[in-house]
Amino acid sequence: MTMDREPPTSAPAPTAPACACRGARRRRLLFTGLLAGAAAPLLGAPGSALAADPECRRSPLTGAVSAETVEGAARQQYLQLMREAQSKNALAAADDPQLQRLRYVAARLVPFAPACNERARAWRWEVQLLRSNSLNAFCMPGGKIAFFSGILSRLKLSDDEVAMIMGHEAAHALLEHARERVVKSTGTNVGLRLLAAMFGLGNLGDLAAQGLSQLANLRFSRDDESEADALGLLLAARAGYDPRASISLWQKMGAANEGRSPPAWLSTHPAGPARVKEIQARLPRVLPEFQRAAAPDRRFPAAA
Repeated sequence: MTMDREPPTSAPAPTAPACACRGARRRRLLFTGLLAGAAAPLLGAPGSALAADPECRRSPLTGAVSAETVEGAARQQYLQLMREAQSKNALAAADDPQLQRLRYVAARLVPFAPACNERARAWRWEVQLLRSNSLNAFCMPGGKIAFFSGILSRLKLSDDEVAMIMGHEAAHALLEHARERVVKSTGTNVGLRLLAAMFGLGNLGDLAAQGLSQLANLRFSRDDESEADALGLLLAARAGYDPRASISLWQKMGAANEGRSPPAWLSTHPAGPARVKEIQARLPRVLPEFQRAAAPDRRFPAAA
């Protein structure tokens, strides 16, 4: 999908969209401080062993194009998205309870990211909530995470289920799947245009009505999706979230999709029984990590 998206204290502050006012920038800096503070008690957690985990292996194809190029292109696309969202009053305010919830989960999960991909230590991580009925979420290269409000409200997600989605999306970025897709195109310039097209930029339409269903909807391969599932479960478990929540998550997704065409979030990955069976096979690997992890000290109500 893009399931179809915090950091150690050394990480720089998140990038504010160019259209954001001074107050919004101040709120983002506050979020950065909260993120760094939440990271501190987690830095000595089992995530320090993550780099040795097979879930972190990346395709050798990613070396054919610079990470800076792909991350720079993604950053510009993200800023454009934030400008469009703000102009349509579709960007959640910093005091939105569900945005606070997303940022809390990210603050627990992101400290485990650099051990899997050292570049993540310098990423300017950011978490936003877009008002849209779409069942979608994404993490762009460079750590830009966004959830669409529809996936929270329509599925009544628990914190554990939110963490499963966020872990999956962050895993796509850590495994550099977008960079791999660029390499597989017919050249870097064509690949970067493809990356922009995959994120749907340049044809946003009406944000509220269309739900940005094409935006931030990287259509990764099935192999990419399976890799992101595996690493995402591990990241979320080490952040203290129950990986068994992935089962209920995909049951909810299946119910929401019943009798309809698959949501974009499910475009290249099996859902329903096939995905649940795959997750169940991974539980013996990740449950011990969850049991050793520090439990979250906050829990949030599901979206109304």
